[in-house]
Amino acid sequence: MSELISLLNKRILIMDGAMGTQLQALDLKASDFGGANLEGCNENLVLTRPDAISAIHAAYFEAGADIVETNSFGAVRHVLAEYGLEDRTLEICRASAKLAAREAARFSTPTKPRFVAGALGPGTKTISVTGGVTFDEVRRYYAEAARGLMDGGSHLLLLETQQDTLNVKASLLGFQDAFSDLGRSVPVMLSVSIETMGTMLGGQTAEALWTSVENFGLLAVGLNCATGPDFMTDHLRTLSDNAPVPVLCYPNAGLPDEHGLYNESPEMVAGKLARFADHGWLNIAGGCCGTTPAHVRAMAAALAAKAPRAPSTLRRSAVSGLEPLTI
Repeated sequence: MSELISLLNKRILIMDGAMGTQLQALDLKASDFGGANLEGCNENLVLTRPDAISAIHAAYFEAGADIVETNSFGAVRHVLAEYGLEDRTLEICRASAKLAAREAARFSTPTKPRFVAGALGPGTKTISVTGGVTFDEVRRYYAEAARGLMDGGSHLLLLETQQDTLNVKASLLGFQDAFSDLGRSVPVMLSVSIETMGTMLGGQTAEALWTSVENFGLLAVGLNCATGPDFMTDHLRTLSDNAPVPVLCYPNAGLPDEHGLYNESPEMVAGKLARFADHGWLNIAGGCCGTTPAHVRAMAAALAAKAPRAPSTLRRSAVSGLEPLTI
């Protein structure tokens, strides 16, 4: 992964866009998912429709993405249990990584290597907000999923769309357990969702979140989902000012309208990310809900000549609950 780290020092890297948006456009039937009881389980498509998933990865690489995420957002035991698939967690995670890794190898060149981020979302239960899951359970579930993603060929792990810092800590410890089990490690990126009220659903601010996780040795930290880029501005600035690691940002294509549609055009989203880059806040950029290969292509063009952010040199002695306290 020295190659990835070297690239981060040279330019802003481009991630892919939404997976769900692309899948919805395919108008898939229950049979595509493996039956009516599995309809809506996008993660199972890596087993039942690998061709569709591979084509989406390829479309994002063709659009200029350096990094694509595996189709494994909900591929953790307690989420897959809702479909009776909990005992196929490892199989699904391995398959999702293998599909993405195959496309990454196909598109990689000596001058433009491509990478796979084994991606895991927050699950359907949070320790602090909803209950129904314990710290130790989250740790075990995410260790299992990480093992599968690494076995399948993920170059790094991405813990994304996180809403509760307790879940984040449990998941990151689970990743460390997976590293111990496998006898090797990969870099880890963390991305959280800050809601319109200015905090994660669990109540933490961006600065408090960073204070809570800064000792985990993350490759990068950032923001995704929840809102469009406009609402991310202050929180992205906060992370950029405080985190001595690369910062990533992959927003939705605006806020959804009354029909659940995301209406910010590729040029609009790319232009806002370019402004973030002009402020010196970006190292990795991409898209979340509602973004398409066209959005990624526009981002790649808009950010190609922008300098990557120089990580903060700020060092603090701080603790945090819902908010940070700098000593």
